[in-house]
Amino acid sequence: MFTKLEKSFELTVMFFGLTNLLATFHIIMNKILQDLIKTRKIMSFIDAVIVGTKEKEEHDEVVEEVVKRLTENDLYTKK
Repeated sequence: MFTKLEKSFELTVMFFGLTNLLATFHIIMNKILQDLIKTRKIMSFIDAVIVGTKEKEEHDEVVEEVVKRLTENDLYTKK
């Protein structure tokens, strides 16, 4: 979020021209998905989330949880 003189401006898309934006986005992803990363169910790298589970049912649950958390934090994924 940027603060201007009269109002604030919140990013709704990622601007790739800004310095350190990818690193900042990576930190945000790690913060949102921290507990899933600690349990080694997922790995996050910049804009990629890799889900690694042994069972298909668990995989589906983890994917649903990741999408839910992204939605709660005003982030989205493309199909």
